[in-house]
Amino acid sequence: MNITVSRTKMELGQLAAQKGAKLIQESIQKNGEANIIVATGASQFEMLEELVEKDIDWSKVSGFHLDEYIGMPLTHPASFRKYLKERFVDKINLKEFNYINAEFDPEKECKRLKSSIGQLAIDVAFIGVGENGHLAFNDPPADFATEEPYIIVDLDKACRAQQMGEGWFKTLDEVPQQAISMSVQQILKSKSIICSVPDLRKANAIKGAVEGRVTPLVPSSILQDHQATWLYLDEDSASLLQKG
Repeated sequence: MNITVSRTKMELGQLAAQKGAKLIQESIQKNGEANIIVATGASQFEMLEELVEKDIDWSKVSGFHLDEYIGMPLTHPASFRKYLKERFVDKINLKEFNYINAEFDPEKECKRLKSSIGQLAIDVAFIGVGENGHLAFNDPPADFATEEPYIIVDLDKACRAQQMGEGWFKTLDEVPQQAISMSVQQILKSKSIICSVPDLRKANAIKGAVEGRVTPLVPSSILQDHQATWLYLDEDSASLLQKG
């Protein structure tokens, strides 16, 4: 795991986007195309703002959505489809983007997504880490074994409290209790992973992810086993890590 600590969230976003753009460009140069995974949430604001400005032939890039709440309409402020459309997809000219629509029939949607991602090689995954250490919406204890690319998951209270705390919902009761999430194994199949994690509230999760043992109780700890992961932190999120 390659770790970079920035002074500010803006610098974090710049460096993460710079590395991600380079990896996308290399994939296009080598294969004529690139497949990427894109995350959402407050941790991705700065990175995505920088990424859409990079000199990339987006018409050769296909994107995949990482996770989405079950029963969430596109019009809701917390919709991750809405987030990605407004902050990423509408700002560039992608070859295609595969949204998760979990509004009506999540089991059918998981099957559709499986057929879409199929045997594709994912070149770059842009992800974050939750306050409870989750990857995507794989809350602890996460399923490290399933090979299904997309699964229906229950969201724990800590995860739901984070979504409320970030301002997506007014009360905890408003936060959905289930979501469709890309599985841990599907994320790990990515050739490269760019993980952007700012803020003091993530410091404990980052300590567990980086310095603890690999365990489903800290889902992001599995990144220790991925040989091409770049973890971008700010001084706050890195504050509990051992120095040197």
